[in-house]
Amino acid sequence: MANTTKLNVVYGDVTLGLSGPGFRYIFAYDRGGLESLVQDGKEWLYRVPTPAFWRATTDNDRGNGFSVAAAPWLGADMFRTCTAINVVVDGQAIPLPIAPENNRYTAKETATTVTVTFTYTTPTVPATTVDVAYTVTATGQLTIAVHYAGRAGLPELPALGLRFLCPTPAMGFDYQGLSGETYPDRLAGGQPGTHHVEGLPVTPYLVPQECGMHMRTQWVKVTRATTQNNSDPDHQPFQLTLRQAAHPFAFSCLPYTPEELENATHMEELPLARRTVLTVYGAVRGVGGIDSWGSDVEPAYHIAGDIDHDFSFVIAGPVAR
Repeated sequence: MANTTKLNVVYGDVTLGLSGPGFRYIFAYDRGGLESLVQDGKEWLYRVPTPAFWRATTDNDRGNGFSVAAAPWLGADMFRTCTAINVVVDGQAIPLPIAPENNRYTAKETATTVTVTFTYTTPTVPATTVDVAYTVTATGQLTIAVHYAGRAGLPELPALGLRFLCPTPAMGFDYQGLSGETYPDRLAGGQPGTHHVEGLPVTPYLVPQECGMHMRTQWVKVTRATTQNNSDPDHQPFQLTLRQAAHPFAFSCLPYTPEELENATHMEELPLARRTVLTVYGAVRGVGGIDSWGSDVEPAYHIAGDIDHDFSFVIAGPVAR
């Protein structure tokens, strides 16, 4: 009989595999992150999740010059590197179990909880770090904690989050939070409740720019119906649920990365929608709107680069969705 109270742990040459009823997760040391997140046989990752420092430039950003001042964060969003990895099994830190260190383990290792922490270093001047810690339990639940280390001399951030690229476009998503598109300085029109969004809408601005943010979210459930697995003929809808940990979070669920939005000067220049770009944010800069000719976002809605920032959230296990 399968052991349902423990995680199955596989110490690979360059990976750490964790599995249980209905889930299989693979952490890749060479890729610097969570390489595979499978629930009920469906893959949810196209690339490893990465820290998000950029949101696409808005008209107001152009007017007040913020994107020029914050440009180092665009480079960090694209080119951060993983510089350290730590593994903790049942509360005990262990040497990184990469070959040949992993030879001490058998093929039948188990654990109650495993935490894998990836440290990313930015190419900014000065450089700083972001820690992303994944804690997995035997139910398949992942608790993800993100810590940004502030450094004197760094410019203000456009955003701070964790970005997930899913293999195919979502049918839509449901969430509990504020209705409509909301930002830290655009909350008054949002109504608390449970809301459904069909597809992955992109606001049809003349020039594509930041859009689709949802603040004060308790949970979001993303639904897909297609995979890239040719051996999987089942196209019934399947879901992934993210929940708040200590505090509500912000998120966007779009078919494009900020860089793809940034590269288009008109809507027809955007590529065909092929992926789901789900980003969970711990901090989001306001969008302003006082005017589009130079007024900055009000001070309360800035994100300082020289102080620490922390946020966390939960990816529900397959049973708890």
